[in-house]
Amino acid sequence: MSDLSQEEWEEQLENDDNAVILDVRTEEEVEEGYIPGAINIDIYLGQEFVDELEKLDKSKNYYVYCRSGNRSGQACAIMNSIGIENAYNLEGGFMNWDGEVAE
Repeated sequence: MSDLSQEEWEEQLENDDNAVILDVRTEEEVEEGYIPGAINIDIYLGQEFVDELEKLDKSKNYYVYCRSGNRSGQACAIMNSIGIENAYNLEGGFMNWDGEVAE
């Protein structure tokens, strides 16, 4: 797992042909806006969250975010533990995001 600043996260994401954006926030939070193209799997789903992660392509590079960077950090650790090696946490989370937002 790597913690990346917003600049590092955006730059790496932009140059990554194997990237998947993963939003681990709640449905209510997603309704307030999200990063375009993101897949949403709520970390608060517990075992269902892990089950959904298991279905993901382990060869992809995952750019993970939540509201503040805390839950996404936890999600990256879980992803690493189930064999997803490339998980990148957005430090500061969506609260500090100043890129494009979909509503």
